[in-house]
Parts: sequence; C-alpha cells; structure tokens
Amino acid sequence: MKYYLIAGEASGDLHAANLMKALRAEDASASFRCWGGDLMEAAGGQLVKHYKELAFMGFWEVIKNLRTISKNLDFCKKDITANQPDVLILIDYSGFNLRIAQWAKTIGLRVFYYISPQVWASRQSRVEKIKKYVDKLFVILPFEKAFYQQFGVEVDFVGHPLLDAIEEFKETDESKFSIDNLPESNPIITLLPGSRQQEITVVLKIMLPLAQQFPDYQFIIAMAPAIPLSFYEDIITQSNITKNTVLLVRNQTYTLLNHSKAAIVTSGTATLETALFEVPQVVCYKGNWLTYQIAKRIIKVPYISLVNLIANRPLVKELIQNDLTVANLKKELQYILTEQKSKELQLAYRHIKKQLGEVGASERAAKLMVSYLMAND
Repeated sequence: MKYYLIAGEASGDLHAANLMKALRAEDASASFRCWGGDLMEAAGGQLVKHYKELAFMGFWEVIKNLRTISKNLDFCKKDITANQPDVLILIDYSGFNLRIAQWAKTIGLRVFYYISPQVWASRQSRVEKIKKYVDKLFVILPFEKAFYQQFGVEVDFVGHPLLDAIEEFKETDESKFSIDNLPESNPIITLLPGSRQQEITVVLKIMLPLAQQFPDYQFIIAMAPAIPLSFYEDIITQSNITKNTVLLVRNQTYTLLNHSKAAIVTSGTATLETALFEVPQVVCYKGNWLTYQIAKRIIKVPYISLVNLIANRPLVKELIQNDLTVANLKKELQYILTEQKSKELQLAYRHIKKQLGEVGASERAAKLMVSYLMAND
C-alpha cells in the first residue's frame, strides 16, 4: 500500500520514522511519501518537504507566515492528489494537519491520525473536526482515551513511542560519547533549549549564564537537528560565555541525557524524554508577548510540561514567561541537584513510565493501521 505521512517537527519525525519501520514489517509492499525530516527519509520515505520549512510556533508567528503556510497547504494537496495514496497518516502538527484532513475527506481519502493534537490543552472545539474528518485516531498518552470518550470519539491507545525510541537506544549499548575538551571529572548539566530558532534565541540566553555560576559542572547544549551550529555559536558569543564553558553536541541527545546529572528543558516532548532517562529537570518557556497573552487565556490545563500533566501534579518546576529569569533558574537548579530532590524525582519518573504502557507503541499502531486498511479493502 501507498502511505502518505505528514510530520511538522523534530519529535514527529522521530515517531513517524519508527512507525514507518513498523508498517513495513506488517506490509511488505509499503511505500512512503512524506513531509518530515531526516529520520523519515532514512526510514525509506520519499521526502517532499523538510519540517524546518514548516515550523512556525505561536499565534503571532503563524500570522506573519500565513502566506507561506497557505502555499504549503496548496502544494500538499496537489502532491497528494498526484500520488493517490491509500491512506493519509497525520502526526501531531494540528494547525496544518487538521486542514489537510478536512480537505482529504472531500476527496474520499482515508485519514489516520497518529499522536493526537493537544486538544485537551486548548481549543477543545477541534475535537469536532477530528470526529468529522479523521477515520482512526491513535493516542499515546494515558489520559487521552478518557478525554475523547466524553465527546463520543473512540480512539486506540497504543502507548508512548518514546519508550520504543529509548529502548532502541539502550539496546545499542551506546554508553560513551566523544566531545572535544570535555573534562572527565565534571558532572554534566544538559541544556535543551528547544527545536525552533525563535524559542532557542529567547530561552538559551537565559540558560547560558548558569554555566559560569556552576563551575563544578560541565554545561552541554543538545542542538536541534535542523538548526546550524553557527546559530548557537552566535548566541554563546553574544552572551559573553568563556570558550569551552558550554559545549555543543548534535545527534547525541539520548547519550547526553544518559550521562547527565540534571537538565534545563524547554517545554515539549523533551521534558518527557528527560524524565524517562530519570534526569532531574527544570522546565522553561518564554514566548512572544502577544503569543503568551493569547495562550494563557485559552490553555485549559494547569501545567505546560508532559511530565506534570501525566503525573497530574507539579512534579517538576515550570518557569514560565516572566518567571523565567537567571536567578530563578539558578535557585531551582541548585534544588534539583540536592540528593534528596534528585532521588524523589527519579522515583516519580519511574511511576510515569509505568503509566505510559509497554514498549511497542509503533508496532501496535502499525498492526492496527494495516488491519483497518485491509478490512476496508
């Protein structure tokens, strides 16, 4: 069968790539055309557009790029029509994907959604669009099944694919990594400033001064796959950080987390990845003023991090907007580096891991997708 997949950011690229591998195991004739990233291309997908051309974060940023988004939507529709896939598989990225889903239904194309948009967090009216335009929805968070049931939407909970990705990493036994000028004795604090240039620019400038305030630790930035090295180097230079006080690593995020004493993480999938490696963390977010003012009025959940949402309590500290200062970060980092707090977080993280289900989310989703497609043939 012919599969057309759309992912609009780095986390979607990872999960879609693992799904593609699982689909090929279920369907030997599978072919993939996709919008996504390097991982989807490496998994055998014919890449139409890279997510780095698609990632606009926040209301104001979307408004500024409406013309580009409109052109991308038109191009996507034409490409799908030209390639006539058997099914369209959408991965998160709701603003774009729900519009494509609505159009796809008008031409009779089957639509599967893997990894639900975060409709439980804001704009719950989007549930009606999912109900109307999506044939099958595969969710990955334990509370999502009950959420959708209250709206009369049946979904398949398949478990979280991050468990697969981390298990695969651990099976490779990648216990060491090589970084120039890395002192052997200094414990590592990882900085995960996000995956988009606009969020990295704001957050990293607040994270960086800590590197000079904690001289007994080595600070290392995990670079986003699609962001050039020079972009990070410019921010470090502008922040007057001494050479080698902060190091840069690409494509070794899991290895880095596996060796970290603590982490400072921009809100997103990375908060859950950090928890699954049992690394104490502080969660950060700071956005465009207008975007933040709009967001805080429509967000319906009490937390911004997946860790706290799953735990249903303020397990990790969230420093949001004006609370995200160097002084506050320093205070919270000192706290999570204490032995007592570190152990408390690690125990709580293990409970979260149990809530996420068993390893094998990608395989379960693929089996269900292929069985649904076969049943409708």
